[in-house]
Amino acid sequence: MTLREQLQQREEAFLSPLACRSAQSRGRDRAEEECDVRTPFQRDTDRIVYSKAFRRLKHKTQVFLQPEGDHYRTRMTHTLEVSRIARTIARALQLNEDLTEAIALGHDLGHTPFGHAGERLLDEVMEGGFAHYRQSVRVVERLEKNGEGLNLTWEVRNGIACHTKGAPAATLEGQVVRLADHIAYINHDIEDALRGGIIYPMDIPLGVSHVLGFTHGERIDALVKDAIAASRDKGEICQSPDVGEAMETLKQFMFDSVYTNPLAKGEEGKAQEMLRRLFEHYQKNPDELPADFQEIRESEGVDRAVCDYIAGMTDPFAVERFKELFIPMGWTLK
Repeated sequence: MTLREQLQQREEAFLSPLACRSAQSRGRDRAEEECDVRTPFQRDTDRIVYSKAFRRLKHKTQVFLQPEGDHYRTRMTHTLEVSRIARTIARALQLNEDLTEAIALGHDLGHTPFGHAGERLLDEVMEGGFAHYRQSVRVVERLEKNGEGLNLTWEVRNGIACHTKGAPAATLEGQVVRLADHIAYINHDIEDALRGGIIYPMDIPLGVSHVLGFTHGERIDALVKDAIAASRDKGEICQSPDVGEAMETLKQFMFDSVYTNPLAKGEEGKAQEMLRRLFEHYQKNPDELPADFQEIRESEGVDRAVCDYIAGMTDPFAVERFKELFIPMGWTLK
C-alpha cells in the first residue's frame, strides 16, 4: 500500500461523512497517474503554490494602491490569511483540509492589478464582462504552464469558481473558503484602514463590537468559532443570525467608510485610466503581446489575449509598461 493510499484510508476513517474525500474526487480533465505520496488535493496545492500566478500575488493590490509601509496587505498575504482561517474551520468540522487549502490558495490567482479597481475596468472594456473568480479558473485551466493549465481536480476548480458570489460550492470545503474569504478581507481591511488613518477605532459600529469584539483578534476569533458552531453536522456552512447580521453591518460600514473613501481610493481613477490605455494600445498593436499570448490571440481573439495579459500583470509591472509606452524618456548625451 502506498503512502497516498494510507492517507486516503485515514481520510475515510477520520473525516466527517459530509467531507469530500480525495479518493472520491470527480477527477481531472486529463487523466494522470496517481502520486505514490500525495493525495490529488495535496498535488493541487503544490501546483498552485509553484505557479507563476501565485508568485505574482505578492505584488498585487489588496485595497490600498502601492501603500508606503511594510505591513499593509497584498493579494498574497490576503490569500494566506484566507487559507489559515479556512483550514481552522475545516479542521474543527472534520472536513478535508487539503482540499480547503488548495481552494483557498488558488481563489485569487486571476485577480487584476490594482485590486477591484482593475477588475471593474476590465469588466467595462472586455466584451462579455470580466470577474476575477472566472479569471482564476481560467488561469488554472488555460493560462498556466504555457497554455496547458494546471489540470486541477474538479472540486478545487469548483471551489475557486464559487468563492465570491452565485451558487455555493458543491463541497463544504469550498463553502468554507467562501466564508473565510469574507472574514479575512473585512477584518484585515479594517486593520489596514486603521493603520492608514482612514478610520479610527471609535468609528466601528458599537453594536458590531459588542457582538464580535473590539480588536482584530477578537473579531476573527468570534467569527471562526461561530462558523464552527453554526455549521456543525449540517450540510452547509453558515453563521448564527446575530453574528451574520453583525458581519453584514461591518461589511456595509467598510463600503461606506473605506472602499468608497476618496482618501483611500483617490488614486484608483488614475490606475483605471492607465489600464484602459494599456488595453487600447495592445488592441491596436497585438504583435507586441508576449509570445505566450499569441496563440490565445489566434484561437480566441485579440481582446481575450489582451485581457489575459493585463489581468496577469502586477501593479509595478503595469506601471512600468505604461511608462515605457506613454512617458517620454529623457535624452542623455554620451
